[in-house]
Amino acid sequence: MSKMNTEISRRLILKGLAGAAAMSQVGFSFTQNSAAASAPAKGGVMTILPGWEPPMLVSLSSPSSLPLSGKVTEGLLQFDLEMKPQPQLATEWTVSDDTLTYTFKLRQGVKWHDGADFTAADVIFSLATLKKSHPRGRATFAHVESMEAPDDHTVVLKLAKPTLFLLTALSAAESPIVPKHIYDGSDPATNPANIAPIGTGPFVFKEWVRGSHVVYERNPNYWDAGKPYLDGIVARFIPDQAARSVGFETGELDAGFRTPVALNDVERLEGITTLAFEGDGYQYSPPNNFCLEFNLDSDKFKDIRVRQAIAHTINREAICKIVFFGKAVPSHSPVVPGLKAFHNPKPSPYPVDLDKANALLDEAGFSRGADGKRFAVTLDYPSEDTTRRLAEYMRATLSRIGIEVTARGQDLGSIAKRVYTDRDFEMQIASLSPLFDPQVGVQRTYWSKNYIKGVPYSNATHYANPEVDELLEGAAVEANPEKRIEMWMKIQDLVMHDIPTINLVMPIWETIHTTRSHGMADTASGFEGTFASAYISA
Repeated sequence: MSKMNTEISRRLILKGLAGAAAMSQVGFSFTQNSAAASAPAKGGVMTILPGWEPPMLVSLSSPSSLPLSGKVTEGLLQFDLEMKPQPQLATEWTVSDDTLTYTFKLRQGVKWHDGADFTAADVIFSLATLKKSHPRGRATFAHVESMEAPDDHTVVLKLAKPTLFLLTALSAAESPIVPKHIYDGSDPATNPANIAPIGTGPFVFKEWVRGSHVVYERNPNYWDAGKPYLDGIVARFIPDQAARSVGFETGELDAGFRTPVALNDVERLEGITTLAFEGDGYQYSPPNNFCLEFNLDSDKFKDIRVRQAIAHTINREAICKIVFFGKAVPSHSPVVPGLKAFHNPKPSPYPVDLDKANALLDEAGFSRGADGKRFAVTLDYPSEDTTRRLAEYMRATLSRIGIEVTARGQDLGSIAKRVYTDRDFEMQIASLSPLFDPQVGVQRTYWSKNYIKGVPYSNATHYANPEVDELLEGAAVEANPEKRIEMWMKIQDLVMHDIPTINLVMPIWETIHTTRSHGMADTASGFEGTFASAYISA
């Protein structure tokens, strides 16, 4: 990076932190409905907390960069709070009556941040790369058999079979459009632009200091005239949850993704008048399903009676209260309640019943020893405060039926390798995103053909049920929305009976922000969106 750009980045950081600190020190108070908030203000730097530091900054091949990718790289479409598609890089789109042809008219006059023209070739290259390299793109674009560009600003997709969720997948974070002239001929997973992105979006990447922050500056040539309102964004990485709370209290942090503080501290923070909690902006990707996944290749868990016994010990209401401090709702089904159209509301077929659990273990041949123990098992979990409490809860719960649990916390990279590559696990606590459609977010977990060693967040359990496979594959190409929902209800019935995974709870996600910060949740993607409309009150 040039000396001038480094100095600009430093000024942006100092401006954002000093301005926020000064306002808190002189005792300014803010109200959400103040006159200052009635119209977007221009200028200022917003300091945000993504929640984690991703391995790269573009979600072309790494979904972990979702909170940041859209600030630089855009999608063809964005979605309002009712999940209706709106223009972004595409200004118009049509779908043929047989749902097999999609035609997009692209925005003209758009420039990449390096000055090159944005064209249809970039769109075709990006979608082809997503189909080949993205962990969810393989399913999303599986039936796209050809892509054509009649001219520089038109793209036509031809599908072999219907894919009703295809339009919904075209958001900035889920399906980023990247510059062909930068990525062509390279490995999309290792291209240098993943860590120094070049996009068409409202903000231009300037600096990434590992372990500390990323700096973005306003794109002065953004196609949406007058936007963005902000001069820049500083994304900070703060692992310590207590330090995060302090950052929001002092105004050092302006906005945070997915309730990024200790849940037992939320009630106190809710009482601070300069802070607000926003539930909108999570319609596109509803909160994850926290679940207990079994390795079905393990001798212990091949027997469904052992899994059923464990299921009979699970009190989801207690987990919501004890582990999540009331900031979660029970989620018995593979599809979370947040995906209302597809969620199966039936209760678990395995209600809390310790007598039944003990009887099932006896039947399975795991009788208690003289010390009262039946067998020992290792439970892996991502090292984070909430998952640690959940692991402790599971250890205490399973001890009641004679199962001795050793809880083993690791970072996300280590646990992904252990579970998906080495297959060196017995049970794991996972937090799985349902995304905007269960075909994209849920199928990957239960489809036998998605058992792929080395691919994170695929079929970790090695679950295989031919009837479930047939329903999943049928639902993926079903053109009748009502019939497709019926198929998903049956899928959930079967999975809830087989329990390769015991689904537990869905957390309640909120964006924490100062009351001077606005526009972070004006689309269904919220924090994962562009922030083109975000601003800070005077």
